[in-house]
Amino acid sequence: MSTFFYWEDGYYYPTTAGSVLMYVLAVAAVIVAGIAISKTTKKTKMSAKQLVFCAMALALAYLTSYIRLWEMPFGGGVTLCSMMFICMIGYFYGLRTGLMTGFAYSILQFMQEPYVLNFVQVCCDYFLAFTALGLSGLFCNQKNGMVKGYILGVIGRGVFAVIAGYAFWASSMPEGFPQEFAWAYPIWYNGAYLLVEGALTVVILCLPPVKKAINQVKVMAQN
Repeated sequence: MSTFFYWEDGYYYPTTAGSVLMYVLAVAAVIVAGIAISKTTKKTKMSAKQLVFCAMALALAYLTSYIRLWEMPFGGGVTLCSMMFICMIGYFYGLRTGLMTGFAYSILQFMQEPYVLNFVQVCCDYFLAFTALGLSGLFCNQKNGMVKGYILGVIGRGVFAVIAGYAFWASSMPEGFPQEFAWAYPIWYNGAYLLVEGALTVVILCLPPVKKAINQVKVMAQN
């Protein structure tokens, strides 16, 4: 373990070798995800155009995740609509492709801010939470499906973040927080940034020019 991670202040942090390993695993995961999506029936086989749109969404989400309006003390923060791009893929191509793209994004997020307590914690904080953004695909063929799908994706991410909060981050609760409301702390903490970013993004998505632009891009992505 010491070759790839070191322990400090209650967390595991990657060494240089660990960082290289995570980048290799991330690239491998993206490749495997693309192959897994492509190995479907002939009717739903992923085209080169779909792969390009998925890659572009991953790149935009990863880039905008670095642009933060503010950061929370124990991870998380309000970004420049980074979750929107992953949810957009679900809206374009459906649940399967949305979930696979969300999983690939979870690998990138783990590389960006790796906090490791144990495997289950990593799954809740990263793999399951960001994969849940792909739930937007459930509304891919509905009216206002982008907004509905985005809201569901953010809720899905929030559920796993709250589960991780109860299971692994309860000790991070500040001393001044009322003990009788300790049960609400993970909800408050994660809602403090997810709801703010979610609300701002929904407002943007509801603007007529933005709705029109997204629908035009969807037509391009599907044709």
